[in-house]
Amino acid sequence: METPDEHRRPSAPEAPAEALHQSGRALGKPDPLASLRRPGFLLYLAGSLVSNAGNQMRTVAVGWEVYQRTQTPLSLGLIGLVLALPVLLLALPAGAAADRYPRKGLIQIAQVGLALSGVGLAWVSFTDGPIALTYAFLLGTGTFRAVGWPAAQAIVTGLVPAPVFANAAMWRSVAFQLSATLGPLAGGVLLAVYSPGVVYLLDAASSLVLFGCLLFVVPTPQARSTEKRSWASLIEGARFVRRQPVILSTITLDMVAVLFGGAVALLPVYATDVLGVGATGFGWMRAMPSLGAITMGLALALLPPMRKAGRALLVAVAAFGLATIVFGLSTSYPLSLAALFCIGAADNVSVVIRSTVLQLLTPDAMRGRVAAVNAVFIGTSNEIGELESGVVASLIGSVATVALGGVLTLVTVAAAAAIWPPLRRLGSLEDLEPPDARPAPA
Repeated sequence: METPDEHRRPSAPEAPAEALHQSGRALGKPDPLASLRRPGFLLYLAGSLVSNAGNQMRTVAVGWEVYQRTQTPLSLGLIGLVLALPVLLLALPAGAAADRYPRKGLIQIAQVGLALSGVGLAWVSFTDGPIALTYAFLLGTGTFRAVGWPAAQAIVTGLVPAPVFANAAMWRSVAFQLSATLGPLAGGVLLAVYSPGVVYLLDAASSLVLFGCLLFVVPTPQARSTEKRSWASLIEGARFVRRQPVILSTITLDMVAVLFGGAVALLPVYATDVLGVGATGFGWMRAMPSLGAITMGLALALLPPMRKAGRALLVAVAAFGLATIVFGLSTSYPLSLAALFCIGAADNVSVVIRSTVLQLLTPDAMRGRVAAVNAVFIGTSNEIGELESGVVASLIGSVATVALGGVLTLVTVAAAAAIWPPLRRLGSLEDLEPPDARPAPA
């Protein structure tokens, strides 16, 4: 009978890609392409890149269209609210489903729903419908994103073995950031030439691309949860996270930093009112954090594995906060772009460490539910951060809001380092194993 960790430990001599990876490690040379040598993961990564690029284009178009129609920062915050609410309500049931049912199927259902929501947004835009309908279809987007999110996170361990998961997490981050670079740039150009409706239709098509790619992906059979359906089973992921100080600290640190350091939410205001760079300049501003993240991701792939991951995480989030302060106070377009680049580079370090810790310290039969907890705290922190930024900016102004968020991020780093000593002591990511995988003491 397959145990929860069997599929993550294939016999190395029978897998050429794994043998190459192991030989590289033996020689002290990391294999930067280790996870990309897995065809299933590569295809999934490519489909995700296209889908995420469409989503980023939609984000740019929605933010631009809503602000042009309303001229209020609060309206931008409401976008975050309608995207976050479904995740808060549905993430835990979706996580439980990801541990009981085939994760690939759940992702495909979500992609079809996202495509339909994109078509709805296009219809409202082309017909100049009420802004309330835009929010309604964004609510649909948030709903289907919540359905597929835990499964999308948990499926990766069925596509790559445990020793190369950190490499897979890095490439997933690079792919996402590449999509977050190309998406805003393309979105900005399309907004300048066509209309938001065209962007929404392209977003819908991108969701169907990932659906099609998954038809040819065959993950390793997952360890299914056999627990009785109950509220206790539903929240077991949260209980597990609470018992694991390293997981809890990395999630909390990232969540609070994103919540208070949400400079990206107010980029339409900066592009229009502070820097005056128009739609194309706005697209570059949206893309710059992703360019920084890609650069950092490639550097992480080529450098030796981190030996002091905890300290690296604390330094990265502190750098995120400092760059946020610089961006908030800047009135120079080149300096603002440089600050956004640094924000993305620092955030990428945090994403890679958190993703690896989350997956490798969690037993396979619980990965969906733990990913759901991550979605609730990390996924919604972006949208709730947008709401917080919009509300606070309407009270004290955009510049003060962003600068204050950077300061609070630095306070969070200091608090996390003091509260969770295991985070400071976190060493190599390659040595991580679920608690039940460690040998019992003699």
